[in-house]
Amino acid sequence: MPLETIPFDPARYLDTPEAVEEYLIASFEDAAEYGDPGIITKALGNVARAQGMTRMAEDAELSRTALYRALSADGRPELSTIFKVMQALGLRLAPVRMNPAA
Repeated sequence: MPLETIPFDPARYLDTPEAVEEYLIASFEDAAEYGDPGIITKALGNVARAQGMTRMAEDAELSRTALYRALSADGRPELSTIFKVMQALGLRLAPVRMNPAA
């Protein structure tokens, strides 16, 4: 009997502000570790889908089309877009020293 699986969709589990915060923290850390800002774009896209793209666009004061485009797989959002999305989530961007001993 073959094992049945379903695709993993992180948006299904981003149902509380705390879950969103922890997911984005981990995503930002992964992006820094792997040098891949696309990880942040993908994570913000997952959060936007979980929140509802229309609602997220309204909260971020962006058009829905612009938000979809920015957070798509090929998207390269501007810092201002990331800033607006983070603010809409009640979060902020903050610098964190990579090497606390330095």
